[in-house]
Amino acid sequence: MNQTQNIDSVVELQGDLARKHKAYAPTEAEATRALVAQDFEALQKNGYVIIEGLLSESELESIRAATSPLLNKPGRNNFEGVKTQRVYNVLEQTRAIDSLAVHPRITGLLNRLFQPNYLLSQAQIINILPGEAAQPLHFDDGFYPIPRPRKPLGAATVWAIDEFTEDNGATVLIPESHLLGQEIVTDRSKVVPAVMLAGSVVFFLGTTWHGGGSNQSASSRLAVTCQYCEPWLRPQENFFLELSQETLAALPEQLLSMVGYSIHPPFMGMVNGMHPKRTLSGKKQGS
Repeated sequence: MNQTQNIDSVVELQGDLARKHKAYAPTEAEATRALVAQDFEALQKNGYVIIEGLLSESELESIRAATSPLLNKPGRNNFEGVKTQRVYNVLEQTRAIDSLAVHPRITGLLNRLFQPNYLLSQAQIINILPGEAAQPLHFDDGFYPIPRPRKPLGAATVWAIDEFTEDNGATVLIPESHLLGQEIVTDRSKVVPAVMLAGSVVFFLGTTWHGGGSNQSASSRLAVTCQYCEPWLRPQENFFLELSQETLAALPEQLLSMVGYSIHPPFMGMVNGMHPKRTLSGKKQGS
């Protein structure tokens, strides 16, 4: 088969899968679009943006009530935090954070950063207890072996379920560090704490240097984090093995796409040559 025939074959596959199974495209209200544009401008300049007041007190109370019983395992090293409780495989255990993962102010930014059908890379609940030391500085998409400087391959949110203060372990970030090259950052003199009220979120690029702060207060600091990546990359979390059919049936359509039940053109993500949603039982089987 010559090169022209190869190209024709790929185009044919794109028509078969990509056009038949369109990317999930949520509508964006005009008011939200204007706010997201402002958020995106700050994100591109600083490498992060803090968005205040997205969750009500009743929403926060519901999240605290749902996540509290899951907080029973401390971290295993200084990166996870030996005085930090982390919950993995969150989506299989609770529906409490679904709306955070697909919040319009978050997906609005993701739509501007990544190709359609971007993926959820992982989700965690993180509770920093009193006495926890500062987490080592790092950038979240550093495990992809592509040299910097470069465009981000991932992005992350950290939702403040409790208020974030300078004393209780607020996430710290280095402004404009998303523009750095291959240098390793250990100097904390330029870090800025993401001080924010409960119900707010900090969104940062996968190339932005950051870390959890030290908790010098007498109270814990509860947060939810969701990380995302381009649709052609392997996520950190293997949702195909983690999530049951019952859980998949309960997920919002957009989140279902994010955990891998989608196609990145022409055929990445297929199952037996077909769309992965065909493997689902019940109403989500679809096309």
